[in-house]
Amino acid sequence: MHILLPTISTSFIAISGILVAFGWYFIRSRQTEKHIKTMKWAAICATIFFITYVSRTALLGNTLFGGPDNIRIFYQIFLIFHIILATIGGVMGLVTLYYGFKRKYDKHKKIGPWTSVIWFASAITGVTVYTLLYLIYPGGETTGVLDVIFGW
Repeated sequence: MHILLPTISTSFIAISGILVAFGWYFIRSRQTEKHIKTMKWAAICATIFFITYVSRTALLGNTLFGGPDNIRIFYQIFLIFHIILATIGGVMGLVTLYYGFKRKYDKHKKIGPWTSVIWFASAITGVTVYTLLYLIYPGGETTGVLDVIFGW
């Protein structure tokens, strides 16, 4: 169970990032219908990620970094960078989706490429955090979210 929920949530964010890349390709090649469908699925996968992540955090807590102490500070900095990217990407994603659904295409076109880049980077850094926490190093103990973010 220790790795099951993180694997599920990380899979959804990875799929979301891949779908965003395809969605960007589709709109660049003027395949509007494919773009809309792909981006809706990317948003659905991101929402499933968010629900599983928040549920796991609320019910079980988060996993401390279990790797060597000499790289812990680099992990913490990377984790904070990822959290900032994910927060900005999430907010921008909601705004971009709003503009798309409301057919405010001029605003959607302006923010969309930036949102895609940030979301894709967030997905990549999220998968990297998962890899460091569960695949490369043994996960540390499970504790509160602030303890994990700041390494307390």
